[in-house]
Amino acid sequence: MTNPAIADAYRSAEEALLDAAERLLVDVGYARITTRRLAETAGVNHGLVHYYFGSNENLLVRALERFTERLVERQRELYAGAEPFPERWRTAMRYLVDDDARYEKIWLELQALSWNDADLRERLARVNAEWRAVLTEALAEPHRELGIPMPLDALVSLVMTFNLGLIVERLGGVTAGHDTLLDWIDGWLSG
Repeated sequence: MTNPAIADAYRSAEEALLDAAERLLVDVGYARITTRRLAETAGVNHGLVHYYFGSNENLLVRALERFTERLVERQRELYAGAEPFPERWRTAMRYLVDDDARYEKIWLELQALSWNDADLRERLARVNAEWRAVLTEALAEPHRELGIPMPLDALVSLVMTFNLGLIVERLGGVTAGHDTLLDWIDGWLSG
């Protein structure tokens, strides 16, 4: 039988490490994250990083997965709403360009790391598949209603690469043309 106090301490330390991983990925990037820095930021013993997660990389990817779970749920609720699709699209774009760039930075930090790590690449592919599933579900009806002349999976890929382009430019301080493009898309959807 597990002691409830020990179980709570475990969850608390695990959450503290996940929170620390999110903060550090955003604030300093993967290359400057050490086990000691993760533990110090979380306020726990550095041995707990490997005890709970096995490696820094596992901890960092689990932080991304946890963050993704929250955002995917938010997006599913948004797209399940009763508002017309153009309003749901506007809200999704506001999330993308008005929210802080925490998630985007975490995603891209780990994406770059995965280029040389097949196991990590596989885990990130699962995260990507979650987003594709959300967008496929969200875009199926508008795809039919608007008569968009491309296969649905191609439309989903287009939206994902469009979003990625906005993210990469935004993280680099470039926003030229973004508002104009979003306004044009909004007009097309509403027209």
